[in-house]
Amino acid sequence: MSRITAHPVLSVPERENVLFYWNKSTFYAGKDEVISSALFANGIKIFGHHHKDGSAQGIFCANGQCAKCTVIANGIPVKACMTKVTKNMIVESVEGLPKLPEVTEKPQISDIEQITTEVLIIGGGPAGLSAAIQLEENKISTILIDDKNELGGKLVLQTHKFFGSVEDSHAGMRGMDIGRMLAQKVEESSVIKVWKNSTALYVFNDKRVGILKDGLYKIVTPKIILNAAGAREKFLRFKGNSLAGVYGAGAFQTLVNRDLVKPTQRLFIIGGGNVGIIAGYHALQAGIQVVGLAEALPQCGGYKVHEDKLKRLGVPIYTSHSIISANGHESVASVTITQIDKNFTPIEGTQKSFECDTILIAVGLESVSEFTEEAEAAGIKVLAAGDAAQIAEASSAMFNGKIAGLKIVQHAKPGTKEIPASWYEKADILKSPPGPVQELRAPAAEEGIFPVIHCKQEIPCNPCSTVCPEGSISMDGDPIKGRPRFSGTCKGCMKCLTICPGLAITLVDYRKDAQNPVLFLPYEISNIKVEKEDTIDCVDVDGNALGSYRVLGARPTKNSDNTWVVRVQVPKAIAKKVVGFTIQDKGVSEKRTEQIPLDQIQDDEVICLCERVTAGQIRDLVRKGARDMNQIKAITRAGMGPCGYKTCENLMNQIFMAEKTAREEVVKNVRRPLYIEVPLGKFANGGQS
Repeated sequence: MSRITAHPVLSVPERENVLFYWNKSTFYAGKDEVISSALFANGIKIFGHHHKDGSAQGIFCANGQCAKCTVIANGIPVKACMTKVTKNMIVESVEGLPKLPEVTEKPQISDIEQITTEVLIIGGGPAGLSAAIQLEENKISTILIDDKNELGGKLVLQTHKFFGSVEDSHAGMRGMDIGRMLAQKVEESSVIKVWKNSTALYVFNDKRVGILKDGLYKIVTPKIILNAAGAREKFLRFKGNSLAGVYGAGAFQTLVNRDLVKPTQRLFIIGGGNVGIIAGYHALQAGIQVVGLAEALPQCGGYKVHEDKLKRLGVPIYTSHSIISANGHESVASVTITQIDKNFTPIEGTQKSFECDTILIAVGLESVSEFTEEAEAAGIKVLAAGDAAQIAEASSAMFNGKIAGLKIVQHAKPGTKEIPASWYEKADILKSPPGPVQELRAPAAEEGIFPVIHCKQEIPCNPCSTVCPEGSISMDGDPIKGRPRFSGTCKGCMKCLTICPGLAITLVDYRKDAQNPVLFLPYEISNIKVEKEDTIDCVDVDGNALGSYRVLGARPTKNSDNTWVVRVQVPKAIAKKVVGFTIQDKGVSEKRTEQIPLDQIQDDEVICLCERVTAGQIRDLVRKGARDMNQIKAITRAGMGPCGYKTCENLMNQIFMAEKTAREEVVKNVRRPLYIEVPLGKFANGGQS
C-alpha cells in the first residue's frame, strides 16, 4: 500500500502534508484527505477489532453506508471514510466497544434553520445533475444536496471513456470529465443551491426533510423531491468474508481514482458485471496486479468489450466459478474459488487458490429507495432517477435524469411542452442489457488502410460512428445500439480508434507492405511503458496469443485524451485478428498448491458485519420456523448495528431462499427512521455549539 505517483489518465498533484497521529505514531496525510485513505496510504488497513469476537475491522463501502471503518478521532467515534484528517488529529483504532465521550456541556435548545424550496434533489451524481440542468434552464428554485465534497457521484471515479450516445450521454468522454462538466453547469446556476457535504436523514410525515449540512442540522420543506441518491453495493456470503481486505468495488475506485492511493498489490475480483470488470481495468492503470476474476454465471454480465480488455491485458476470467473462502488470519492472504454447476452447487475437485491481499466484491447494486418510500408515505410529490430508480449504466442515469427534470418542470409549470415519446424509447435503449455474443466481422479487403471493429455484442455505444469524418462507420439497425460496421473510405485519422470506450478498434495499413501490414493498436496503461523497439506479445480479441512482434512506435495522438497508439508490423495472416497485447505476466495468476476442502454450508459466514451474526445463527432460526426478520433481529441483533440493515437484509433473504421459504411468508424488517447515525445534540440546536 502506498501513494500512486504516476497514472496514465489522472494527474498526480503535489500534496500538502498534514501531520496526524495513529495509535500514538506519527503519520502524514494529504490535505483534505479522509482518514481511511490516509491510513491505507500509510500501509494500515486494519482499523480496530470488533468488541464481540475480536475480528479485524477495515473498510467495505468507503461511502458512509456501513460502519466497518469506524475509528476514534479526537475522542469521537467517526466513519473513517467520511471524516477528513485535520492537523495534529489524534486517530485511534477501535479496540472493543468504543467509549462514548464525556458530555461536559448540555446542548442548548435553539431554533433550527427552516428553508422552503420548489424542488429538493437528493444526490449530485449523473441523474441528479442532469435533472438540475433542466430545472436551471426553466428557472425553478432548487436545492441539490450531496454527501461528498465534490459533485459527480461515481462519475468522478471513472477514468475510462463512456459508452452510450454521444448526443445524449457524452459517450467517448471519460466519466470523470463528464461528471465535472455537469457539476460546473449546476454550480454556476443562479437558481440551483448546491449543498455539498450534506446528507438527507429522513423525509418526515409533516412533509419536511431533515438534512445534516456541514455538520449543522437544517429542515427543508420542498414541494417536489427527486431521489437521485444512487445505489449501495451488495455483499456476499463466503467463509472469511469479514477479513480485512474484503471490500466493494466502489471503495476500491474511491481509494485509487479519487484519492490516488494504491491499496493493494495483488487483487482478486468476484463478479463479472461492468462494475467488477471496470474496477479490474482501473487496477491495472494504477499498477496493481489483477490475479483473476470469478463470475458465477456461464458468461460475464458486463459488456464483452470490457471483459475482452482484461483478457487481452493478461487477466484470467473464470466463468461458472464462485468464491468459497477468503483465507488469512486477520486480513486476506489468499482466495479459493470453485467451479459451480447450473444450480450454483460447487463441484468437488475444482477448487483453485490464489495468493492475493485484497478481494474485491462486485456482485450487484441495490437502489437507495428509502427516500422515495418516505416521501410517498408523507404525501410529497416524488420522482426517482438513476440507480435510485433502476440499476443501469451511468449513461442511462444521465438521460433518465434529464427526463425526470423535465417531468418536474411539467409539474411545476403546467402547460409545459410534452416530453417526446422518442425520448422514452431512447431511455429504454440506453438502459438495455448487452445483446448476445456474435461472430466478429472484418472487411475482406487487403489493401489501403481501414479500421477493424472487434465488437461482438449490440450495446448502447455509438462514438465511432459519430466521430468518423468520412461517414464510413454506420450502426446496423438502431443508431445507438446497433453493431458498428465499416464501409467506405478511410484516411487513417484514427479518431474512431482513440474514442472507442472498449478499445475494440484497430487500424490495418497495407499501403507500404501488403504482406506485412502495420497495425495501430489503442493503449491506455502508458505508465507500464511500451516504447519503440520493444517486443510485445500480440493477442486476439479473446486474449489468445498470436506471436511476439517489434514495436515501431508508441505515442498519444492529438485530441486522443491520453489514449496511446502503438504501431506494430505483423504478417497479413493475423493482421485483422490482433486487437491488443498482454502486459501482465502469467506468473501473477499462478495457482497455489494447497487444496481447500469444500463446505457447502458455511455456518461461520458473517451475515451482519456490525453485530457479527453468522449464517448458522440465521439458518437455525429459519429452520425452526422464524419468518419475521424483526423476530430474528430481536434474538440475534442482526440489523441492529450502525449500518441500519443496509448490508445484511439481502444476505438474510438469500438464506430464506436457500431454505425454500416462500417470499410472501417473509416479514420484512422495520427500518430505523434515520438514514445515518447522528448525535442527538444536532437535533437540539442544529449542532451550532
